[in-house]
Parts: sequence; structure tokens; C-alpha cells
Amino acid sequence: QLEQWELLFICLCFVEQYWSRQGNIQSLTEVDLDSYQANVWLLSPPCQPYTRQGLQKHSADARAFSFLNILELMPRMSKPPDMLLVENVVGFETSDTHTKMVEVLANSGLVTQEFILSPLQFGVPYSRPRYFCLAKRKPLSFQYQLFNNQLLLSPSPLFGNNEKTVIGENSQSQENWDKLIDSCQPIENFLEFTSSSDQVNTETGPFANAEVSGNDQETSETFVEGDEFDFGAIDQFVVPLSLIERWGSAMDIVYPDSKRCCCFTKSYYRYVKGTGSLLATIQVKFPS
Repeated sequence: QLEQWELLFICLCFVEQYWSRQGNIQSLTEVDLDSYQANVWLLSPPCQPYTRQGLQKHSADARAFSFLNILELMPRMSKPPDMLLVENVVGFETSDTHTKMVEVLANSGLVTQEFILSPLQFGVPYSRPRYFCLAKRKPLSFQYQLFNNQLLLSPSPLFGNNEKTVIGENSQSQENWDKLIDSCQPIENFLEFTSSSDQVNTETGPFANAEVSGNDQETSETFVEGDEFDFGAIDQFVVPLSLIERWGSAMDIVYPDSKRCCCFTKSYYRYVKGTGSLLATIQVKFPS
């Protein structure tokens, strides 16, 4: 196990040798890629061409050109990578960019396994499904070769059960997703603040000027630990009562015992709808 200073030294050397190079990916050549001598590539292309709320122009979107250039260069490399990991938003798997990627990888002698995965599958109460592609160059192989060259839609919990992986559209049923959420830890296990106050200022803080909706449609993360509680620190996160009264029906409200929350976006606190969950520290109990 490396000490922190050893890791820092390695990182500094790596940065000096490689990361200090800056430039446009579209201007790279196969010679440039060969010079890195990297046998593993981790790729996370821009997601905007494939998001549900975007224009979905796919490969026609200028932001896709850098990744497409890398795909064009791979077959011409003398030292191509042996393994790849590609990550993107859900929607990439139905794009023409994805079709091009799979074609290039197959023609380059790589076997793929593709997944739609969410933190919910790992017991984390955070709904953020993402597309992942693993690729290995023959004769390298995956442990479960049954899934080679397939896209797995698998909402079943990946830990704490012995059920087989579910493949196909049936895995997206509401029953399976309900079961998945039930397997998650409650949000309170991830909270930084464990107390609340009725005296916090509800008309200040970042939510005071929030609007009802934004362009980003991903959705929360959560805050547990420590006995000390600073009411002044939490004050800035309180949602104004006037905003709750006006837009409460559009808010995704979760509680400490909830087992799911939505994905945060950069528009969180600027817009109410579709940008992330809001935590209610006190749950109202209605008479039965």
C-alpha cells in the first residue's frame, strides 16, 4: 500500500510527462496516440449530444467530433489499447455514435460488454443510471463470456442477493425497480447533519431565488456523521416557505428514511424541478 507522499510523487511525475500536454483532441493523429503507449483507455465523451433533454443530434453534434476522431484513429494505430472503459449518459447506447464505436471495436479485435448501471444497484440511495462499455482485446476475456457483445439492463441489486442478472426490457419493470430501491440503505446513513431547527431563516440562502424548472433533467446526493451541529451552517440550505407554497408540488422531496433520491445537476437551487431532490428533516404525520 502506497503512502500519500508516494502517490503524490507518482502523480506529479505522470502530470509532468503526459498531462501537461494541451491541445485539441480533433487534431490528434495515430502517431500521437501511439506515443502514449497506454494499454488501458478510460473514455468519457461529452454527453450533450445524447441527453434526453438535448437536441439529440448524436454524431452530427460538434461536441461528438473529438470522440469520433479517436474512433477513426484506432484502426490505424500500431500500439492500440488492450482494454477500454467508455462511460456516458443513458441514450448514448441508441445513438449512431454508439453504432460506430461498436463497429470499430469489433473490427479492431476487441470484445465488449455493455451495461446500464445505477448507484441504486450498489445499495446507494442515488438514482443516476449511466451507460458503461467494457472492451478487451483478444485473447483477453471476461469472466462471464455469456454477456459478450451484449447490452445488459440489470436493475437487480448487485450485492446482497444470489439472483441471476436480468437481461432485456423486462428488467425495467416497476416491480424490479421497487425491489431495487428496497435493497438500498436509507438516506440518513449518508447525512452530514443529524439535527434540524425550527428557527432557521427560510427566506435566505441559495434557494431564495430559485425558479420552477431548468434545462437540465438529471436529478441528489445526500448528507451523516458527527455529533456537533451548526445551525448557522444549515441555515443557508433551507428552502424558503414561500417557494414551498408556490412550487411544492414540483419538488422531489425525500426524508432521512427514504431509500432513493434524484441526481443533482449544476442547476440545483437555481431551478426547482428536475435538478435534484430536497431533504425534509421532519416528516409530517397525518391522522389516520
